[in-house]
Amino acid sequence: MGTKPRLALLMLLAVLGIAAGGGIAHADGAPSGTDVQVAQTLGARELTVIIRRVDTTPSPLRVDVVTHEGTAPGTLHLAVAADGVTSARADVVLGAEPGAYPGNLRVDKPGPWELSVSDGTGPAATIPFIVPARVVPPWEKATYGGFVAAGVFLLLALLVGVRARRTAFALVPAGGAVAAIAVAVTGALLSASTPPPPAPGSQLDPTFDNVTDPYANAQLSTVDYSRPPVNLAVHAEGGGLRLSLTDGATGRPVDDLLVHDNALVHLVLVSPSGRMSHLHPGRVGPGDYRVRVADPEKGTYAVAAELVRRGGGVQLARSTVDLDGAAQPAPEPPGAGPRTVDGTPVDLTISPGSPTTITAHFPAQDLQPWLGMLGHLIIAGPIDGPVGESAAKAPTWAHVHAMTPPVAGQADRPDETVAAYGPDVSFTYTFAAPGRYRIWLQAERGYRVLTVPAVVDVPTTGAGR
Repeated sequence: MGTKPRLALLMLLAVLGIAAGGGIAHADGAPSGTDVQVAQTLGARELTVIIRRVDTTPSPLRVDVVTHEGTAPGTLHLAVAADGVTSARADVVLGAEPGAYPGNLRVDKPGPWELSVSDGTGPAATIPFIVPARVVPPWEKATYGGFVAAGVFLLLALLVGVRARRTAFALVPAGGAVAAIAVAVTGALLSASTPPPPAPGSQLDPTFDNVTDPYANAQLSTVDYSRPPVNLAVHAEGGGLRLSLTDGATGRPVDDLLVHDNALVHLVLVSPSGRMSHLHPGRVGPGDYRVRVADPEKGTYAVAAELVRRGGGVQLARSTVDLDGAAQPAPEPPGAGPRTVDGTPVDLTISPGSPTTITAHFPAQDLQPWLGMLGHLIIAGPIDGPVGESAAKAPTWAHVHAMTPPVAGQADRPDETVAAYGPDVSFTYTFAAPGRYRIWLQAERGYRVLTVPAVVDVPTTGAGR
């Protein structure tokens, strides 16, 4: 064999080696789904539904239902549907002990799906989720296609060089190999600067077409895709509340909410005496959400719904609702200092200033993430008069988070089965105006969501003016 055929053979082996190595490197970066955690207030139960990630289809779908302290045992009925057609059903039997209870279903194709959860006593709550597809971007096709073409051209150059009387004929397929390698290298270099298509499910309304082939359906445009605010109407109905969400421009039902901080809707209710409930209504239809209110007081409740609309960002819709009930008013909460909440000793410290630091000290490093966070702080004020009515009119209504510390090597956020955080939960907030504020600090311990109410008096010098 001459020198030129040997050179062509070496180049062929090198290109095939590069292509093989590239396949290994890109396998780790293949797009895949993540766990979807969604809090649901289902009847008298406060649950967290965890839809485990699915990488390929058809595939089993694992759903874990996390219960909290005091959740009644019973059976939940699960079903998954695509295009309105139910493809699998399963029952999850909840025990008396709080924790995670598994259910197993099956999905057979990538695209938008819905999981329905029902306890058999009312309408099922439906949770939209997306089963991702393995998508090959154009630059990756160009890279792999270029290397494969280069290998084919080099093989032709080798054969021509061996069989042809004039080895110069081998330069023709060799030139093709060089061009193919140039295409592959160009595709690889441009991959870092190539913008991805709009993500179906977060930026675009998901369809089976744009989930399976987002590049074919990508429409790059300079127009603003943001959507108008949501109008909220709240009605007392059958021992609970019915929330109607409509588009601020068209008046049509809003059915494009995203899972935000592990819920579709974060609903905060403040009773006339200041008892706070952090609930998560179930979606029973487009723009139609229902939630039960346990043991209500008689009077006017402040209502705040925090949600994220696809393309519209975070929105806070506020309203009021009058409820009829016989619950006794909650006592005036203290300010800083020790107290006991549901049998757990908690010491609350408030460091005034601009900003103000509020810290709850719990007994041990055994706190669990709730709604993806270590802690939540609801702030309403200044308060003057009945708390429910004053909170509804309060110029300040804030929802502040204490983030869960990152865990090395863990891609997904920890769920509530991890009890390794705390014992301190701190928040930093700047009060905009002086006055008396009601605050409610929440953290989870032993599968029980603890709510610590308190009063903060902000002097004129302590407000961030």
